[in-house]
Amino acid sequence: MRKLPIIALVLAAMLAVTPRAHAADSAFRAIDVMSSTVMQEGQSSFAGLAARARVHPSRLINELELLPGIEYWRNSSTVSPYDIHTQRKDATLSIAMRYNFEWKTMHPYAGLGYGIHFLSSKVDAPAFGLNNATDSVTKGGLSGLGGMTFTLTPNLDNFIELEYHHIPDYRQLKINWGLGFHL
Repeated sequence: MRKLPIIALVLAAMLAVTPRAHAADSAFRAIDVMSSTVMQEGQSSFAGLAARARVHPSRLINELELLPGIEYWRNSSTVSPYDIHTQRKDATLSIAMRYNFEWKTMHPYAGLGYGIHFLSSKVDAPAFGLNNATDSVTKGGLSGLGGMTFTLTPNLDNFIELEYHHIPDYRQLKINWGLGFHL
């Protein structure tokens, strides 16, 4: 997908500018990297990768965080007897806001967001007259997430979360697991 390098550059620029712009009030808190189990409507589950920043946008509400991020997954299938090969991809540029709670030694959170999804599908089924047929679409969609963070060290935590993306015709449910590196 040609748009993925562009998305990566936009995220890198956001990450590079954010610490300098807010260094005085330490707005840039952490970087999360994660693996996802993605369940898209009409497909079996598959894996995806993602990265996001954690930015503290306001001194007024310490529990509030802004999460700019990028996600990517690709799924392919082959049906040998019929010589059918399919491939679906989604690269997402997202922004979410979450509220962190304190509960004993765990840190639950909930949030809402919006993502721009760059979706593409490819089918190669020569026996059925489809030779490398492709379709690409860009769609926006709302998202909701909830999860739990567990502190491992002062600079490292891990988390598990459930994330739902409501994209017209492409609804996705994700189970994310990852590590957060505090800066």
